[in-house]
Parts: sequence; structure tokens; C-alpha cells
Amino acid sequence: MTGLVDIHCHGAAGAELGDTADGSRAAVAHHAAAGTHRLVASLVSAPADDLVSRVATLAPLVADGTLAGIHLEGPFLSHGRRGAHDPAALALPDPALVERLAEAAALAGAPDALRHMTFAPELPGADPLVRTLVELGIRPSVGHTEADAATTARTLAEVAELQGAPALVTHLFNGMPPLHHRAGGPVAAALAAAARGEALLELITDGVHVAPEVVRMVFDTVGPQSVVLVSDAMAATGLGDGRYRLGGLEVEVTAGTARTTDTGSIAGSTSTLADCVRWCIEVAGIPEADVLTAATTTPLRALGLTG
Repeated sequence: MTGLVDIHCHGAAGAELGDTADGSRAAVAHHAAAGTHRLVASLVSAPADDLVSRVATLAPLVADGTLAGIHLEGPFLSHGRRGAHDPAALALPDPALVERLAEAAALAGAPDALRHMTFAPELPGADPLVRTLVELGIRPSVGHTEADAATTARTLAEVAELQGAPALVTHLFNGMPPLHHRAGGPVAAALAAAARGEALLELITDGVHVAPEVVRMVFDTVGPQSVVLVSDAMAATGLGDGRYRLGGLEVEVTAGTARTTDTGSIAGSTSTLADCVRWCIEVAGIPEADVLTAATTTPLRALGLTG
């Protein structure tokens, strides 16, 4: 299986993307050997100086084509839906930090390295953050959020209008309130926005994050042209059970499932995107052509990439 595009990935082969250049290259090589042709490195929430350092480490890998870009997953996230993000690293939206990170990428030789950023739209300062991201060419992605349906819908529509392309939603269902018939929350708003062409929805189809019937429902509702399959893979990918780290948190992997040792939150996956594709076809029963669309052309469109 080749030609896959993974826009949300934290590591593999014992290495977390951004820790070191050599470790990052080893992680990319592991995913490439499994069929990922283009990979975006995801950084979890961290103190500002740490994020600047990690961006500076990864930007040269973007410049030389090893990576397709960098995804900032935080630190502007909801405390209650932070998942495997260090609560001490969370912050309110700060456009100045985004500008500083963009400058770090430019100084390292990759001015367009920052591809997308996950943020919670209900936080104070989210609106100016969105405008700054769009001005810098960084795709805003709604996620790790407690936002209600109205806030989510308004934000996705605003992003789509400002950038002239659909907004992103980070790993739909995970890091947000569950869909309820009396309070649809971000899930209902995201599905409706995708059906209108205003949003593209990430799904982690590793067999842990989302049930097969839910994956089928999303494909049937919005179609593969609005679904972006992602691995959300962390450092344990390619190794096995044991103790690892994700950002500032300790993670225990048991039977292939990664969870933080403090709260038990799922801490990314231990699957490559090729694993996710196979599960989607063989377990969820999605037609192969639709799955491949969601793992190749839709992720490229999500970030405005060519290929």
C-alpha cells in the first residue's frame, strides 16, 4: 500500500516527532516503509519555548521534503477535553505565539512549514487567533473542545469563508463531548458543516478510537471527499507494549492501546495509516476506493497541498 497522506502523526519507532532531528527522521522512515508517502508531524501542547524548539527541529525536515509540514495540536485547547495533553501546558489563544512559531519555521528554512493548528473555539481570543492563522496560511482545525453546536458551526463557517476552503475538524468524536440528541455539540455541527462542504473531518480508524458502525455512518453521511483518515500515531508505533512518553506525559501501551498513566486517556494510536486503511476496509466494511480517497486526495485538499 503506497501513496498515503497522513496529516496527524506524533511519532514511531520509539521517537516523538520534534524531539530530535535523527529520531524524527527515523519515525518518518517507519511510516514511509508502511506506505505513507507524505506525513505531517504533529506537536502536542507544550510550553512556548519548547514548541519553538520543536518547530525549529522539524522545519529543516520540511525544507528538504522529509515532512509535508507541521501540525500544532495545541496549546489552545479545552482543559476538560485535553485528552493526552499536559494540563500545565494549556493556554488561552495567543496570536503572538503563533507568529513566533511561524518565524521559527522561517528562520529554519521552511516559511510554510506550519500547515494546521488545533484549537478550541470557545476559548477567549479564538476569533483573532483564527484570523491570524488564516493570514499566515495555517489551516485552523477545531478540536479538543467543549464548544456547543452553535459556536462550532459559526467557527467552521467563518474559517471556510476566510480561507476560501473547508475548515478542519481534529479527530472527530475524540477530544469533544459525545453526540447527544438533546445537545448535538461539536459532533453534530461538524457533520452538518461537512455535508455543506464547509468542513473536512479527521477520523482515527485504528480500531480503538471510533467504532466501525460510527465510521460507516460518517462515510455514508458526508462521503469520502469530506473524510480525512489519520493515524494519530505516537512513539510506540512499530514497537510494542510498554512505557513511553507523549509530550510531558507518561503513557502505558497495553495490547496495542496507548493511555496516559495519570488519567487513562487514550494517548494517540500505535497504528500506521496503512493499518488504519486496512481496518477501515476489512472491519468497518468501507469500499476500498472510498477509503483510499480519504487517505490520499482528501488529506491533500485539507491542507491545500498538491500531489
